[in-house]
Amino acid sequence: MSEKYIFPENFWWGSATSGPQSEGRFNKKHKSVFDHWFDIEPEVFWGKVGPNIASNFYNSYKEDLAMLKDIGLNSFRTSIQWTRLIKDFETAELDEDGVRFYNDLIDECIKNGMTPVIVLHHFDLPIELYDKYGGWESKHVVDLFVKFAERAFQLFSDRVKHWITFNEPIVVIEGQYLYQFHYPKLVDGKKAVQVMFNLNLASSKAIKVFREMGCDKEGAKIGIVLNLTPSYPRSENDEDVKAAKFADDFFNNSFLDPAIKGSFPKNLIKVFQEDGVMFEFTKEEMEIIENNTIDILGVNYYQPRRIKVKESKYDESKGWMPDKYFDNYEMPGRRMNPYRGWEIYPESIYDIAINIKDNYNNIPWYISENGMGVEGEEKYINADGIVEDNYRIEFFQEHLKYLYKGIEEGSNCFGYHTWTPIDCWSWMNAYKNRYGYIALDLETQKKTIKKSGQWIKEVSKNNGF
Repeated sequence: MSEKYIFPENFWWGSATSGPQSEGRFNKKHKSVFDHWFDIEPEVFWGKVGPNIASNFYNSYKEDLAMLKDIGLNSFRTSIQWTRLIKDFETAELDEDGVRFYNDLIDECIKNGMTPVIVLHHFDLPIELYDKYGGWESKHVVDLFVKFAERAFQLFSDRVKHWITFNEPIVVIEGQYLYQFHYPKLVDGKKAVQVMFNLNLASSKAIKVFREMGCDKEGAKIGIVLNLTPSYPRSENDEDVKAAKFADDFFNNSFLDPAIKGSFPKNLIKVFQEDGVMFEFTKEEMEIIENNTIDILGVNYYQPRRIKVKESKYDESKGWMPDKYFDNYEMPGRRMNPYRGWEIYPESIYDIAINIKDNYNNIPWYISENGMGVEGEEKYINADGIVEDNYRIEFFQEHLKYLYKGIEEGSNCFGYHTWTPIDCWSWMNAYKNRYGYIALDLETQKKTIKKSGQWIKEVSKNNGF
């Protein structure tokens, strides 16, 4: 007989999307950096598909949320688009249609028995704040974000009890300032390091306002969602271990430590200072970070990092880059998702669980994204028109087994959300790889539950598998 995995009471079985990846640009008065990028360079997006329609969630949210209820989800994460809710970024004057839409969406979510989890920033900075101020390079933009957050709390915190300041803030740094996969595709390590500080500051300032407004009453919680990619050294050799430690500090602990401990990793600060790329800050700003830590943590987990000591000479022409201190390592025999080029290593979920338990106050946390993007899912459609995504079910089961092991050993995990409920638009990848429990036909916008959607319904009903 196979083993049974039963999860803690009131466990979240849910899924996550975001405003810019699902809603479409209907009735949106402002452009985000991604809207703008698509408008000027549509050819860099797979199949030239942009965010204009996405999954039509703006128009079909009632039917879509009913489908989510139908597959047994008890919680749902999405984001509020700054460019939809706010009419004037300087004064935070509201856009009436944006207010109506998000009110209706939250009400509908609750009506369907799902806990709404609301994110304030999911890579969708308004383009005019980038053009005017350099976006997250500017502390003025930090303060404008806090005004936007305050508006969102005023409008929705009577019903929303789980808030997230940022989704994957390190990706803003990697994509915009280091590795050129988000607009404006700069390579500027010094700016990257300043943005790292400013995003941490923006999160803490929003948390401060949340508590000052009394939104933390009746068990309401605020946190951050971080994509944690544990760095595994190639060997136990000191040099490899040191390289992996630096990669961990830069890509994971640069947000994990400030969010939970209120301070930055000491070794990281030392490197920034020695290399002349240290961020600008005031004593007061550091105190805000120190005194406004999170209540809950969301962890997006997809893949590990494999790291070795720097073996090639560092290319100084790029200026300062974190890659000065490590090389990526391709481990022989690793399991891959060939469509995404990502390693499949479910054991990391257990390592993350134990790290949070042992080194981060065993803070309440949940898996906020975990998923498998697959290209060409139409080839798995059966005679009944259902995508038989057994590979996805197996992927989830493997990861859940390691999560279960971490919970059994005392890690304080309260939920598991997948990416994503309905196939959604995914930045430059557009709809190349599909992730959903529910398939989307782009031509007709028809939505059909996949086999994994039927599977999660049973898991949710039984609180395990």
